[in-house]
Amino acid sequence: MIRKYRLNYQLIIPGIILTISVLSSCVASRISEVTSAELQGHIEYLSSDKLQGRMTGTEGDSLAAEYIKNDLASYGFLPVSGDGFQRFSVTKRILPGKNSSLVLFNNSLACEKDFIPCGFSSDGKAEGEVAFAGYGFNITTDSLKWNDYAGLDVKGKWVLILRADPEVSNTRSIFIPHSNDRDKALTAKDMGAIGVLLVSGPAADDQDTFEALNKNDFPVGIPVLRIKREVADRILEKAGGTVSGLEKKLNESRRPLSFATGVKVSGTSELVREVSNTRNIAMVLSVSDEKLRDEYIIIGAHFDHFGLGGPGSSIRAVVTTGVHHGADDNASGVALMLELAEKFARTKDSHKRSIVCIGFTGEEMGLLGSKYFTENPGIDLKKVNAMINLDMVGRLKETNILQISGVGTATGLRDKLYAATDTTTIKLALSEEGYGPSDHSAFYGKDIPVLFYTTGAHLDYHTPNDIADSINYKGMVALSSLIFKMGSELANDPVRLKFNEAGPKEEVSRPARRKGVTLGIMPDFAGNVKNGLRADFVTPGKPAALGGMKKGDIITAINGKPVGNIQDYMFRLGQLKHGETISVEVLRDGKKEVLLIQL
Repeated sequence: MIRKYRLNYQLIIPGIILTISVLSSCVASRISEVTSAELQGHIEYLSSDKLQGRMTGTEGDSLAAEYIKNDLASYGFLPVSGDGFQRFSVTKRILPGKNSSLVLFNNSLACEKDFIPCGFSSDGKAEGEVAFAGYGFNITTDSLKWNDYAGLDVKGKWVLILRADPEVSNTRSIFIPHSNDRDKALTAKDMGAIGVLLVSGPAADDQDTFEALNKNDFPVGIPVLRIKREVADRILEKAGGTVSGLEKKLNESRRPLSFATGVKVSGTSELVREVSNTRNIAMVLSVSDEKLRDEYIIIGAHFDHFGLGGPGSSIRAVVTTGVHHGADDNASGVALMLELAEKFARTKDSHKRSIVCIGFTGEEMGLLGSKYFTENPGIDLKKVNAMINLDMVGRLKETNILQISGVGTATGLRDKLYAATDTTTIKLALSEEGYGPSDHSAFYGKDIPVLFYTTGAHLDYHTPNDIADSINYKGMVALSSLIFKMGSELANDPVRLKFNEAGPKEEVSRPARRKGVTLGIMPDFAGNVKNGLRADFVTPGKPAALGGMKKGDIITAINGKPVGNIQDYMFRLGQLKHGETISVEVLRDGKKEVLLIQL
């Protein structure tokens, strides 16, 4: 017999609703928390062989960008502008153009066999006599005086110069700051030369090989060609010299040796730049708070790395093949940014300000992505309360030390950090300065408070051994809690942070460092300004500030000699002395100003 039952829906339905509510609450709680498994999933993909090291402008770089955007979109983030991608181009490599030429004794020489334009050569043609100018020095320091141009007229001529210096095997030589090829070419240009021929002696390079052209060089203003020794010997033959003989004589005598060769050449330099397209990702999670929703907290991390490595790419491991996985640098930062983005999206009342997450490319090439964003932000940067940068956060050591820079860039940041941190489990190593070798520097240059989180460098840094299996995932989970707590505090506090200038303590440069004078500025390393160098930051109390230089001034000349880029600027600084008063020409709001600055 079948029995019929009448269900009491008034009792059952509330129970079902309660059960669903409890389950939903548990699920929401679970998915809002950062887990080791989720972090590992992100890092294993980004550092996989499939992405081939994420070199800027490559397919791996593009796949990483798509992954980051799609993940942020799944949490409810929307594009800051357009489709969420910020597209720009970078130089992939430079090659000699088909019009590059060198004619000697009416014979056309072969490009890339007999000669090659240098990466810092300017396009152009020049014809004239060749003068030999030794090592191409014009040094007048207290410890060293050497002028290869004394008594030598090079105006309207090509100048043949030996590469390197008389102490090429001495790693502590006093000649090192003066032996750079580009600096020698700029000196020749200052002396009136129309072109430069560079040649390696056997002591400097016994193989006499042509290196790959440096894509990061800025043009010097005249044609500069690197030539083989046998070509140089033909030029010197009439004057009775050879490259090896002259190099030996200069190295032994330690005295300048210059002369006219009586030989004419005609040379043309043409460089072709191959560019690659790349892109940042910029996505925003808006809020309903009417007072603060148009203000922002930015969380950023770069996703590019060194691809397959090889000469000119990786800093520490020069290999011709092998994926530079970049698990810690910086798949770890990206993974943590994505998990924090999800947590902000899933956690109620976690932010009254909008959260902007940015994946930067081109960091390893000189902060190109962050520089591009700050020049083309898509949001009002004046409404950014703070920028949090995550770079190499995957190797928390047994000491549990977390390094945080930028704590001096806003009043009260240090106190807020300690309030957000359980110092019994995480130990903080804090730095005041807002400038550093990562993407937060571009925001600090725009007067935005910054915090740069990192667990520091290690032996696998910039090598193929930076792999996902070496990441401390539990450590990353621990870091996520305090970073989220700090980010939420900055996103909710109705009182805006007050920006403070905190460094740089001294001028920092990506080119070879030189001991000597400093103006006390942070230059625009990315070269956003053409035909000059912009001061992105002027340190109070330093010579530039005392002489009246302001942030945003574009330096165009020092002591009447042109400054077209960061490399020109560094060379001009190397010619100055402490205590000297110099004239610095700047463009300020489109108008030329001349500043007198005492060093």
